Amino acid sequence: MKYAAGWAEIACEVLETPYPYGAAHASLGPDDVDVTPARLHPAFHGSYDWHSSAHMQWSLVRLLTLAPDQVGRRPIEVLDRRLTAEAIATEAAYLRDRPSYERPYGWAWAAMLVAAVRNAKLPQANNLTPLGDVIAELVLGWLPRQAYPVRHGVHLNSAFALALLLEAYDDLGRTDVVDAIRDRAIEWFGQDTAYDTRFEPSGTDFLSPALTEAELMRRVLPEDEYKTWLTAFLPGLGTDAHQHLLEVPTTDDSGDGQLAHLSGLALSRAWQLRTIAPTLPDVADVLRAGADRQVEAVLPTVTEGDFMSTHWLVSFALLATLAD
Repeated sequence: MKYAAGWAEIACEVLETPYPYGAAHASLGPDDVDVTPARLHPAFHGSYDWHSSAHMQWSLVRLLTLAPDQVGRRPIEVLDRRLTAEAIATEAAYLRDRPSYERPYGWAWAAMLVAAVRNAKLPQANNLTPLGDVIAELVLGWLPRQAYPVRHGVHLNSAFALALLLEAYDDLGRTDVVDAIRDRAIEWFGQDTAYDTRFEPSGTDFLSPALTEAELMRRVLPEDEYKTWLTAFLPGLGTDAHQHLLEVPTTDDSGDGQLAHLSGLALSRAWQLRTIAPTLPDVADVLRAGADRQVEAVLPTVTEGDFMSTHWLVSFALLATLAD
């Protein structure tokens, strides 16, 4: 794998960078104000925030699986220190006590980590079971209460979280969670047509609302139904109608964490364009070329950018690369 060594190195580096850290901790009282990262989140500290720490550890697991000879021992040592039974018990208890914390983006990435460790047969698999179980409980409690999906292009986006949660819990054999996600996705998005992409992207997006929804529905609909749905939802994809989704967004690597999202937008678009492309054979090459342009433009930032870029972009680069 071409970039495995460099991506593993930067992932380890940012995970071992304790500050800056955005705890997003809601204090429950005057004795609950210590937000020291490693104390509050013994598994998911470093890498700026809880969800980035979770998905950068997912990145390490995937890189260890895909290219073990290239990444060396450092990722193993990082994971050994983080994913102990005690640390995961603390994280699971924290989520249970604060059932809206990191909902749904952090939940999705943590579940992906649980599944990746299980699939890789790493020794921490049993340690992570309580985390996967509590997130499953939270998802099953949340979905019936969430009347409407969130459609914007940042962390609360419903379609992105459901896509990852569906993948994770399918791997983990939780058909109850998978069925609940599939039913909700169809209820929320199944009747969508003629989505207007003219106003994408918003200024701090790291997801395309249109392509993210299309990627989720690819997972929940049979192939023939999906093609019908997609052509109604994004008519003319691959033509001038949605050309801006195929072009590199204006990116910023100045250290502004919100503007850094736009580099992630390029990578998430590339991932989604590549997975959607086989459904539209007449324009598949156009979609893949658009994906290639966006990956090529931001690849240097993945490992050489400011910390506000490097603390999370490896995960999205992997999504884009593994979609080839």
